[in-house]
Amino acid sequence: MQEKTEDTRNLIDEYKGLSNDEVIKRLEKKRSNLEVAIENVEHDFNIGTVVRNANNFNVAKVHIIGRKKYNRRGAMCTDKYLEILHWDTVADFLRDQQERGREVVAIENNVPKAEEYPEVKPLALKRFVQKTTLVFGSEGNGLSKEILQGCNDIREIENFGSTRSVNVGVASGIAMYEWARQCLIR
Repeated sequence: MQEKTEDTRNLIDEYKGLSNDEVIKRLEKKRSNLEVAIENVEHDFNIGTVVRNANNFNVAKVHIIGRKKYNRRGAMCTDKYLEILHWDTVADFLRDQQERGREVVAIENNVPKAEEYPEVKPLALKRFVQKTTLVFGSEGNGLSKEILQGCNDIREIENFGSTRSVNVGVASGIAMYEWARQCLIR
């Protein structure tokens, strides 16, 4: 009699023992309309955390804009179960989003709100639409001016302490949850 080996993958019990292909097939049946994009201005370990959060919220796609390489360790192999697309330029990414009728929402805390971006709102103040793509920047530099100008909306996560922002991996989880709260949870 063969001894059964324990499935040590980072999966909830519902998917334990299934092949990766079977996990993907089952996830596809209940994917959300949410998409997530990361403008990878610099090699950033936090991208792995964003990818892991995207898997947790079962997003439709993850877009990486700019540098394709990132540290996959933070993703904990969850990138196996997601469609990850790479875009060399912001313009190519934005064209894709527009052609597919997506609402592109930047999550950014370091935007000069005065003249150039007067409409930056707290994350939960305005309702999300189903076909939203949330965009996050690199930990150090945030989002580029080019992508901010191409987004339909810019939202920030309010802070109540002395730090100017939360880590981008944490921010992605907060923003994805807020989208899910508004669009999925009834």
